[in-house]
Amino acid sequence: MYNSEKRTITTERLILRPFALSDAQRVSELCNNYNVYKSTLTLPHPYPIDCALSWIETHEVEFNNDNSYEFAITDKNTNELYGAIGLRNNRTHRNGELGYWIGEEQWGNGYATEATKAVINFAFTEKHYHKVYARFFASNPGSGRVMQKSGMLKEGVLLQHIYKENEFVDLIHYGILNTGATN
Repeated sequence: MYNSEKRTITTERLILRPFALSDAQRVSELCNNYNVYKSTLTLPHPYPIDCALSWIETHEVEFNNDNSYEFAITDKNTNELYGAIGLRNNRTHRNGELGYWIGEEQWGNGYATEATKAVINFAFTEKHYHKVYARFFASNPGSGRVMQKSGMLKEGVLLQHIYKENEFVDLIHYGILNTGATN
């Protein structure tokens, strides 16, 4: 459920909320994990606190300008920060790219799937997108399972599309249409 005043999305176990500058240390800790880095498109490694601070500082303007929506994935009861999920807005085509990461110690708990379903719902009901899409490295099949469990369908493979860590890697593309949308 989306609360527009607080800009939060509440699910069964999670609260997706705006990041605060006080989250920067934890973001830096989670993103400095090599296994998180190697499964993401844009995270640098190492990931110093300055990167986290500058990233968080962009969120308010981007949200207010309807360019992108970044949420901290947190535990509903403890407020522990598990990761991040974001949605980029492509107004021209009424779609958006979804991206997420979860700290490695929380992998396998279903948090990415729960957050992904909630953000897809946000995209369709609040932002009236026609489509949401996401991509993952072929070497990260867990991310593909998150997309599948969230109702997304495989649309194709971009062969050797990304150069990461001195090799070309495949990028697998998934998407979901808003079947309730009107044109």
